Amino acid sequence: MSALSDQLVTFATLVYLIAMISHAVEYALGNARTRVAAAPARELVGAGVGASGATVAPPAAPVTPVSPVGRSAARARLAGTIAVAATAVAALLHLAALVTRGVAADRMPWGNMYEFVLTVSFIGSAAWLVVLAKRPSLRRLGLFLTLVMVLLLATAELVLYVPVVPLVPALNSYWFVIHVSTIVFSSGIFLLGVVPAVAFLMRNGYEQGRRSFPYTLAKRLPEAAALERLTFVLHAFSFPVFTFAVIAGAIWAEAAWGRPWGWDPKETWAFISWVVYAGYLHARATPSVKRNVATWIAVIGFFTVLMNLFGVNIFFTGLHSYGGLS
Repeated sequence: MSALSDQLVTFATLVYLIAMISHAVEYALGNARTRVAAAPARELVGAGVGASGATVAPPAAPVTPVSPVGRSAARARLAGTIAVAATAVAALLHLAALVTRGVAADRMPWGNMYEFVLTVSFIGSAAWLVVLAKRPSLRRLGLFLTLVMVLLLATAELVLYVPVVPLVPALNSYWFVIHVSTIVFSSGIFLLGVVPAVAFLMRNGYEQGRRSFPYTLAKRLPEAAALERLTFVLHAFSFPVFTFAVIAGAIWAEAAWGRPWGWDPKETWAFISWVVYAGYLHARATPSVKRNVATWIAVIGFFTVLMNLFGVNIFFTGLHSYGGLS
């Protein structure tokens, strides 16, 4: 099962890559619009009887051939459809990799950094498919989402991979499922939330007349207002779950270590993330704070999440040193 899981991760990465390339094709052709040449006005000819007695019918309108621009637009739509289908297939392979990893380990697949990254990225991908089902107009964001998926899964395979091992004794608790599942879920939604956040910052700058890099990348993205609303909805949904996860972690720490909070590096950075995301939601609800300023706070919040996931496990040691890296 472990070998099968590893192969499924590889296949999922490749299919995400196909989805990314298809999204890139749609993105490149996305400005194409069908331009149909105006047909000449039809001449009104009264029906009459000629010398031979035959009825004279008005001439038929000429058939306008499909323009090259129209073909480009059709190809863009086809590429977008393929991209969404490939993302769905990749997500199924991704899920199968997690399930087989859990079966091989005889536990939930969240015991080290490799498994955690796989799970968080799957939550982000699945949540994106849900968003896409409700808001098809946001499909072009899929280019950036699939790029993130490819980078995360490649990093997990090439840098973070560890063989299946049993849980460390400290994690053998029902709180492992409660605490880690909510952390994983909220982190996955935060992962998805940072995609429209960055896209909004670029698109907002483009709509304000900026034409330098990276604002030109946002030329074909959805409107800034739609991106900003999606950013807020995702963070407002995830923040209460993340808050519960932090509280559950404190309860588990009391049961396991005899204290609810000890300023362990992992606990400290979780608290920093909580403060930053709370600051984003507060700024978003404050009329005097500009939307781009609030969105920057959300982006900073995700960097604190990355620091907690990668930086703390790599550069610090503590009671939460379960990354699996030597």
